Amino acid sequence: MHKLLLILLALLAGAHGASAQSLPDAGQSEAAFQVHLAHKPDFRSEVEELEAWLRAKRVHDIFPTWQILRTASMWRVCNGPPFEVPARKLWPKLAATLRFVRDHVQPALGPLQAVSAYRNPELNVCAGGAANSAHRDFSALDLVPAKGLSRLQIFHQVCRVHSIKGPGAGAGLGFYAFTRFHVDTRSFRRWGAAGPEGNESPCAVLERGGDPEAPPVPRPETVPPAPVSPSSAEVPPLPRRNP
Repeated sequence: MHKLLLILLALLAGAHGASAQSLPDAGQSEAAFQVHLAHKPDFRSEVEELEAWLRAKRVHDIFPTWQILRTASMWRVCNGPPFEVPARKLWPKLAATLRFVRDHVQPALGPLQAVSAYRNPELNVCAGGAANSAHRDFSALDLVPAKGLSRLQIFHQVCRVHSIKGPGAGAGLGFYAFTRFHVDTRSFRRWGAAGPEGNESPCAVLERGGDPEAPPVPRPETVPPAPVSPSSAEVPPLPRRNP
């Protein structure tokens, strides 16, 4: 019994550790967001305008505002803003993604936390984002389940939802380390780091009955040919002299 208890505690600690690794640092917490509001009147005005717009579109209660204004997790290293309100013309893109998450992803996984949304071009480059990242146009959210789900559970649940509802919504789905994953509504596609080559979506691996958590198959090393020593090399015949 004592041994079983230790195993259960280890599993719980592992799940909690994976979730913690997926979350932003204290600089992107709710308390840090309130400090921004208190000391930056222009930022507060932008936030209030965005919140009013979200309420009008009926997507204001899916995530707290401070979560959907988180930028990149590497904001500190990149000397970028921890929170940012993008241009108003981009807001409809986020609304579409919020609806997809509310209607399909949350019912499958339960409560979620948004950990990254808009990234301005400079921050996106520094954070290693793709040149055409959906985070640049405010149509993407990186998410983490609020309850202790394993990566494999997330794969199964979200891949199923994405295969059924993703094409009609033009939803993109990507998986990162630990329990963090990406949803956008720019176009239907999927990606990740699974499969024998380590370059497939876990969804594709599941569809063919594979294990998306299996390590990539190492490629056989190419052994260069052994150098030929002068003694073993074929010696060309001497040129024949005219008599």
